[in-house]
Amino acid sequence: MTIALYMDEHVRRAITNSLRLRGIDVLTVQEDNRMGTPDPILLDRATELNRVLFTQDDDFLAIASDRQKEGINFSGVIYAHQQYVTVGDCVRDLEIIAKVGETEDLANQVQYLPL
Repeated sequence: MTIALYMDEHVRRAITNSLRLRGIDVLTVQEDNRMGTPDPILLDRATELNRVLFTQDDDFLAIASDRQKEGINFSGVIYAHQQYVTVGDCVRDLEIIAKVGETEDLANQVQYLPL
């Protein structure tokens, strides 16, 4: 089984398109008609859809940390800093995670890129 991804609003389209070309199940916030939705609600939405959220927004790190401390379940967050990880590195690492991982592996976790 593969991991389905939920792409945050500001993730570059090149990342999403490249992942789709590699057969990764990707849904963007825009496609889900959730543009402008507050970050905590986006994480709830990803969890509801059983998708791991990919973001380059460090606000999600605080949200995930708070949920871990409070014991609130979430589907997982994959984070890549915009300035320190290239599009190619994101695509490569997200493909690896999606193809070899299980959704449960990332539950209530934050995975940092690059791997």
